[in-house]
Amino acid sequence: MLRILDQRILLLVISFLRSLQSTKVLSEWKKCGDRECETAMSRVQATTDYLGPDCRYLNFKTGEEIMVYSKLSRKNENLWTGSKGKDFGYFPKDAVKVEEVFIAEEVEVLTKETDFLCLHGDKYTFE
Repeated sequence: MLRILDQRILLLVISFLRSLQSTKVLSEWKKCGDRECETAMSRVQATTDYLGPDCRYLNFKTGEEIMVYSKLSRKNENLWTGSKGKDFGYFPKDAVKVEEVFIAEEVEVLTKETDFLCLHGDKYTFE
């Protein structure tokens, strides 16, 4: 009986830790085209297929176009944020090539907690 209870507690702890990982702050700073990060900075094209580790990441296939809205800075400069159709999320900058730059001068701003939640349609998803 105690062994079954121990296993359930272990599964609960693992589940809790995974949910914390999916809301982990990836960086405290980001660079954007404006202070609200609403202006597209550039248009890029995927040079490889990419499947992100969780729902915060943008999945894409080689050749797809992505609009870039922000770039994480300081702690984690290899991740950019962008959209492809209705999908939005993080992706590695090494998986794309820049096709067109819209904003030459970037503004560095603090990230918000909501920057690291999953966005499905017009709602945030808490895992």
